[in-house]
Amino acid sequence: MASLRFFSRTLKSSNPLIRSLPQIPSSSSPNPNPNLRTLPFSTSFLITKTPDKFKKKRKKPESARTKPVQHESAKIPHFESLVGRDSHFRFLTRSKEFIAKQPDRILRLDDAGKLYRELGFPRGRKVTRYIPKHPLIFQTYRHSDGKMWLGFSEFMEDLLDEEKALIDSMELDRVNRVRKLLMMTKDKRILLSKIHHTRLLFGIPEDFRDRVGKYPDYFRVVTGQDGNRVLELANWDPNLAVSELERTFMVDEDKAKKAFKFPLKHGKELELGEEDARKLNQLNTLPLVSPYSDGWKLDLWTLEAEKYRVGIVHEFLSLTLEKRASIHHIVEFKEEFSLTRQTYQMLKKQPKTFYLAGTEMNWTVFLKDGYDVTGANGGGLILKDPQVVFNEKLYKYADMQQMEV
Repeated sequence: MASLRFFSRTLKSSNPLIRSLPQIPSSSSPNPNPNLRTLPFSTSFLITKTPDKFKKKRKKPESARTKPVQHESAKIPHFESLVGRDSHFRFLTRSKEFIAKQPDRILRLDDAGKLYRELGFPRGRKVTRYIPKHPLIFQTYRHSDGKMWLGFSEFMEDLLDEEKALIDSMELDRVNRVRKLLMMTKDKRILLSKIHHTRLLFGIPEDFRDRVGKYPDYFRVVTGQDGNRVLELANWDPNLAVSELERTFMVDEDKAKKAFKFPLKHGKELELGEEDARKLNQLNTLPLVSPYSDGWKLDLWTLEAEKYRVGIVHEFLSLTLEKRASIHHIVEFKEEFSLTRQTYQMLKKQPKTFYLAGTEMNWTVFLKDGYDVTGANGGGLILKDPQVVFNEKLYKYADMQQMEV
């Protein structure tokens, strides 16, 4: 090794060509590593790593929060659009409820910016920029204290008076819906707070808790062990204990038989035809279990218990105004209706009757029988409750900039 170093030094001193090469001063470009020879040329033009644009991007796995329930080819546009409409008009629904409870139906604009959740406005957007987009609904006022206040327009005030008259006229119908809900429950009782939380689903008025006292033959209000007020069923009415599916069976027996499907497992060696398989499956499907029976006593994982739970959800949706409910509404009555955590999978197995829209974490279930799925009515509701007609009119005005002549 020493001989090699000596030979190198001798070659440098004796070779005139090597002596003539320009020397790089050590002061201008100090070499941090003295053991590494500094070359008289740059290698910065060489690509030492793959640019980001050529890297293969890893696809993020879909989560239940973003994964759609339905495949693109199986989606029903009208149902999916209703889910989007609910999201778009969330501000209208919540603002109408919240501001209507305030004194004189007005709210300080400064406070409105902090109450975006109660008012249903999207987070991160200024309320002052959002309100002018709906001039027929909202109006701002300057108070004598110099502060800006938010309230309803005169046109919206008239609409609210119209809605109040409508609610009063539909009171008996709403009372019967609550009675049927109580008759389906295990203990024939529901927390008043749960009924209040889901009131918009059934068209129940805001002051229903105060109206209950007018119907002592139907309801009792008791105090639970935790101190909460509970609504109890006072009397059983056999005329109300008839499910929508049972009514359909009396009118169209074949339609009722095809509502649900509980396939009977059989070996391939039977070589059953399509018609024979259908008849065999009907033996397993019928008879159905009424949601007004004591089906909660059945063993949890038996076929009869599943029939009971499917019937419960079917009747629950038939009592709603728009024949649909979100997962949050269904979970609200999980204990009362003896539902399990497999409700999502249970409904997915019945595509003829139920349609699930949205994402796997936040889905909405539709009762197909309540809609004109064939498209003759654009996929809309077959029978519209007066409250639904009013809501659709309100949605129309909410997105208008001025009244049409």
